[in-house]
Amino acid sequence: MHRARTVKPLSMPRLAAASLAGTAIEFYDFFVYGTAAALVLGPLFFPTFSPVAGTLAAFGTFGVGFVARPLGSVLFGHIGDRHGRRPVLVLSLLLTGAATVAVGCVPTYESIGTAAPVLLLVLRFLQGLGLGGEWGGAVLLTAEHAPADRRGLWSSFPQIGPAVGFVVANGVMLVLSATLSDAQFASWGWRVPFWAAGVLAAAGLWLRSSLTESPQFLELREHARVPLAEVVREHWRLVLLTAGALAIGYAVFYAVTTWSLAYATERLGVSRTVMLACIMAAVVVKGALTPLVAILGDRYGRRPLCLAGCAATALWMFPMIALLSTGEPLLMFLGFLVALIAFVTMFGVIAAYLPELYEPRVRCTGAAVGYNLGGVLGGALTPIVATAVAEQSGRVPWGVAAYLTGIALLSLGCFALLPETRPVAVVATGPATEPATG
Repeated sequence: MHRARTVKPLSMPRLAAASLAGTAIEFYDFFVYGTAAALVLGPLFFPTFSPVAGTLAAFGTFGVGFVARPLGSVLFGHIGDRHGRRPVLVLSLLLTGAATVAVGCVPTYESIGTAAPVLLLVLRFLQGLGLGGEWGGAVLLTAEHAPADRRGLWSSFPQIGPAVGFVVANGVMLVLSATLSDAQFASWGWRVPFWAAGVLAAAGLWLRSSLTESPQFLELREHARVPLAEVVREHWRLVLLTAGALAIGYAVFYAVTTWSLAYATERLGVSRTVMLACIMAAVVVKGALTPLVAILGDRYGRRPLCLAGCAATALWMFPMIALLSTGEPLLMFLGFLVALIAFVTMFGVIAAYLPELYEPRVRCTGAAVGYNLGGVLGGALTPIVATAVAEQSGRVPWGVAAYLTGIALLSLGCFALLPETRPVAVVATGPATEPATG
């Protein structure tokens, strides 16, 4: 048996900062692709398609990353449950960073024909594979070091990382979009954010080099031999419930940050600079609110906040689509802002909630698989479905609002079937509370 290591009080801020930086870098890689898909990848890699079909094809390659994420959570979850949470953080960051840099080097369809979209597809798959491992490793390393009464707060820092990664990715795109001509941006400007991922990945590896292994992992007397088999056999119902519960968070986030960007620039004639600014401003507020929501989760519980955020999302989708359809920057920002506040009310506590639902021996696999399956249900399909539905709609795509509302109601039902976990401490011998396993 391993001897547990003592965690000094100052270790938590340092660990939280390293986890935040790592998730920010990995999600930067993931988000910069989504922005490029909305703005430029369709004409460059699918030029024989119509504009709408090209956008759909670009979003298809975007969706492949989400399909790869559950596979990444299985691969890296196995490593995390068998060999520790820390190795996952290094390997996933290396894979995602290398794939992202490579995307920036892929020749366009004009240069190498059909090989161009094929390479894009493969690299996007590798991006998703790496990100599928990142979330579980970063969140678990933080959650399992944190004191039980502040687990929500400390675990929320990796959840701030996606907002930081999104703002940085889109900030770079915004600067390039504002300073380059359309021809320059399409020729080489869109590649710059992908190349920058190499520098960010090196910085992330340096930050993570000093992290120690999770004390709860070191205390485990027995590790699962095949974590995925145990999760499927004993926790399948919990995995499906968590995936369904999280689907609306992904759907709303990517409807706001990816689909709306393409819709407003192509259908409403809004400049990409204005759209990027509106979306980024809403995401900044969302990121700032994340630790505040987590504190509420530590005090009042995870499940009530998830239910409230899900219900608010269901009620807001029609107003959000109406505000987006005006094409007015302030009204679009308001629509995005309220939607992302509802989103963060759920996802601000998820980093503490999911690990508490699974027992430690399979936690890295179970929590990550549930989290990333939610991404397939909500994130992979939403830009594609919303683009197709909007194409058949008038100026106001009410069908998109109905689609998002339907997912919100599904997620609300799944959250209602999950148990509360706060404030019971998670110990190495079993789950904090009896989860809703199958």
